Amino acid sequence: MHNLKSHIFNQYKVISLLSASMLLSIFLLMVRIKITHTYFFIFLVWNLFLAVIPYAITIYLKSREKTNKFQLAIAFSIWLLFLPNAPYIITDLIHLKISENPFFWLDVLLVTSFAYNGLMLFFLSMVDIKKLLQNYFSKNKVSYLMHAILLLTAFGIYLGRFLRYNSWDILQHPSILFKDILHMVIQPNQHLEVWLFTFTFGCFLAISFRMFQVFQKTGNS
Repeated sequence: MHNLKSHIFNQYKVISLLSASMLLSIFLLMVRIKITHTYFFIFLVWNLFLAVIPYAITIYLKSREKTNKFQLAIAFSIWLLFLPNAPYIITDLIHLKISENPFFWLDVLLVTSFAYNGLMLFFLSMVDIKKLLQNYFSKNKVSYLMHAILLLTAFGIYLGRFLRYNSWDILQHPSILFKDILHMVIQPNQHLEVWLFTFTFGCFLAISFRMFQVFQKTGNS
């Protein structure tokens, strides 16, 4: 617990800015509720909470003095399961097409704000997991794994947005989930949209993450 507190303190600037940004998102939501008298975008709060989970996991892992490979594998699996929830919020922009708010710009700002926070949580968590994995594997292996994670994340986002699966379904409805995934893998020609989305969104995440890393290094130099 002491190591966790120390690590959070060392990351105080990042965590405080991130917290301020998330509070701004919630404030914008409250303003919209006040103006429209509806709770249409209230689900964004839950989505943001889910987006925090993978970052919380990597913060905890980094605070541990020693984690063996078995413990890391278990934590990594849980982390990967929740990871798509972070950039998933970007796809909530789809709800703008049914917005009836006369202040449409507010809805755009609101959803973009939540999506931005989800993306930042995703990047920060990815940076942390990369550093953790490099303690156990070579840089080349970690590099390949990171690219695989980006594609798996994009695929997970598709499952959540279009097939309406969530992170809990791997425990609640594993047979149905794996049956659908197997069908998409075995018959890719019948699911071109799945792989087009996975590839394009994966490329978007890969380029964005690379930019984040470069900007981070530039800021530290």
